[in-house]
Amino acid sequence: MDKELAPELANRSRNKTLLIGATVVIALVAMLTWARNALKTSVEAARIRTSIAEIGPVENSLNATGEVIPAFEQIITSPIRASIRRVLLTPGTSVKPGQPILDLDKSLSEIELEKLDDQLALKRNGIDQLRMKLNKSLYDAEVNDQIKLLNINKLKADLEGTRRLQKVGGSTGEDVTRAENALRVAELEKKQLENDLSYNRQSMGASLRETTLQAQIEEKNQKELQHKLKQADIVADRPGVLTWVNENIGSSVNEGEMLAKLADLASFRVEGSCSDVYAEQVKVGLPVIVKVNETNLRGTITQVKPAVKNGIVQFVIQLENNHHTSLRPNMKADVFVVTDRTAKAVRVANGPTFKGKRTQYVYVLPKGSNVAHRREVSIGLSNFDFVEIRQGIQPGEQVILTDLSEYENLEEITIESKTNH
Repeated sequence: MDKELAPELANRSRNKTLLIGATVVIALVAMLTWARNALKTSVEAARIRTSIAEIGPVENSLNATGEVIPAFEQIITSPIRASIRRVLLTPGTSVKPGQPILDLDKSLSEIELEKLDDQLALKRNGIDQLRMKLNKSLYDAEVNDQIKLLNINKLKADLEGTRRLQKVGGSTGEDVTRAENALRVAELEKKQLENDLSYNRQSMGASLRETTLQAQIEEKNQKELQHKLKQADIVADRPGVLTWVNENIGSSVNEGEMLAKLADLASFRVEGSCSDVYAEQVKVGLPVIVKVNETNLRGTITQVKPAVKNGIVQFVIQLENNHHTSLRPNMKADVFVVTDRTAKAVRVANGPTFKGKRTQYVYVLPKGSNVAHRREVSIGLSNFDFVEIRQGIQPGEQVILTDLSEYENLEEITIESKTNH
């Protein structure tokens, strides 16, 4: 005869059976859900984005970055050694020609100018003294030469008299010889005086020219310092916006040290940079598209900087419309360097479905149908706007741009509209 189980054992057995059953049910539901998702062949219409294939130009471009900077930026430097007394304008201020920016303490340079003035006055006084000395020396030499000429004339007369006396027996041959020698000595002395006079004229003229040149150098130094002192009135010489100024009041600045930057915000250019992987492709003359916010601006590469820094190539872009209202200094921009172009190509809008491969699968949605078909296509040129389809798509066909790589093994995908739910 069977023995009846205790109530505790009966409840425990019943609970165990229920737990096992619940576990099996949960596992079956999970398997069904996984299978449903694994075999899912539809996608909501709200999730996808499409593009109609068309005929048009496609430009192949390299991605780069850029920064908008003023096309003209003037650097104002200190023309003299001075100190900053006052800062009259702050960065961001619009300035007009002649408007003061900084006030410099020019006292040291003004003292130096006074010193140059005194030195120049001394040089000019020295020139006057030298000219008087030279004139006196030349006058004395000319007088001596005239005296020597008179002496020669006297000796010639004496010689003629001695010769006449010799003929009548009033003098001897020795007297004639003595007179001839005296005349010859006087003539030689006159030649010596003439040579000294010529040398003195040249030497004194050279000394005068040297001193005059020294005075001219002093005068040029004086004019240069006067010009620098005039430039030390730091004012704007053209309209623009002050982008930077040395605001360290009381600090000393050396000649040539930067004091302020003045930019002309009426026109801009772009400084671009990209990876040195594209160094051989980035060349002067290539067209460029600069994307500022939602505006596309065309331009041309006018300079490629020769040095590569930290794996980056830098280049300068001249914009066709360099005064566009969307341009602002120091604004970051997307830059696309156009390296190739096809005038007439089958193109679709660029989107996540394109992975940069030359051959890949895309889904094409026929007009009036809700079933997209997978198709292999050949990709050509591409940029941020369009992708060239060289093979596999005809103009007028609708291509899904949304990334559907999770369905990449399906030949067909059903596009479900909201009314189906």
